[in-house]
This record gives sequence, structure tokens and C-alpha cells, in this order.
Amino acid sequence: MGVDLNEARKLQTLFQQLGDTNRLRIINHIGDKECSVNELVQATGLSQPLVSHHLKTLREGQILETRRKGPFIYHRLKNPRLLDALGLFSEIAGGLADTRWTKPMFHCPPMWKKKFR
Repeated sequence: MGVDLNEARKLQTLFQQLGDTNRLRIINHIGDKECSVNELVQATGLSQPLVSHHLKTLREGQILETRRKGPFIYHRLKNPRLLDALGLFSEIAGGLADTRWTKPMFHCPPMWKKKFR
């Protein structure tokens, strides 16, 4: 897979936007339908301001699009194939070892700690 620098940056941005548990929960609940903020609040148990914040991030990242109907705004995936990709990543993640670390992966030498504090 040949990925040029511009494509790599776009992928990095996409993965950063998807790299939040709450955003993944929101995307999973939306699935292939449309949802209002209230529906997402009830489904996820998150606060309305937090859901709205994550929806804004997903809209700005062009992952979601909206449709207004009266006073309500409904959110849907811009590209439903994202669900297939997330399913594949979920399958891959299921085969990975637990990534929680009890110790930092990188240890700074004591002299660096003094220099950068």
C-alpha cells in the first residue's frame, strides 16, 4: 500500500478523531440510521454537552453529516462504509494483547528529567 504524505496525514487525522471511546460509542449507536442528540444521550448515558462536543468533532472531521427537521438536528454517517472498517479494526483489536501498561514505555534518564521540568 503506497501512501503519500498527504494521504498519511489524512489517515492520522481520521484515526485521531476516531480514537475516543465515546465517539466510537456514538458512531456505533448511529450505525446506518439517523439520531438526534437526545437519542444519543439516552443510548450512551453521556451528558448532553459531552455528546454535543463529540458530535461537533465528528462533523468537523467530515465523519458525520446533519439534517435539520424543525427544531431537531439529526446526525448520520457521511460514509456508511466506516462501519465496515470499524468492524474490521474491532476484529484486529480482538486479537491483540492487552495494551494497558503498568510502567511507562519510555524511561527518561534522570538528567533529562531535571532539564525538562
